[in-house]
Amino acid sequence: MAHKTPTERRKARVRRALKAAANGRMRLSVHRSSKHIYAQVIDDTKGVTLVSASTIEKVQRDAGKTGADIEAAKAVGKLVAERATQKGIKNVVFDRGGYMYHGRIKALADAAREGGLNF
Repeated sequence: MAHKTPTERRKARVRRALKAAANGRMRLSVHRSSKHIYAQVIDDTKGVTLVSASTIEKVQRDAGKTGADIEAAKAVGKLVAERATQKGIKNVVFDRGGYMYHGRIKALADAAREGGLNF
């Protein structure tokens, strides 16, 4: 059996804690790269992505935003919250995906809360 990298172990630890705390709520998962940031609302019971938003979408690119800054993360957070509330999703569990909760990840989470998501 191959050993897991520290990043894989961190992700598994975060997901294990989320699974225990979920209580049937959807998961708001965040992923970032050096150029973009992505957010998805996932129903883990069905294994389906219900809502997504990212900086690679045409709406974000036309606004002239790159995904490498806090302002873009805030825009993605507001957009994913808006789309989730349109589908009737209010309560979610925040999955930071092994990233530290600061900077772009924190900005996205705060914007999603302001947009109406509870976590």
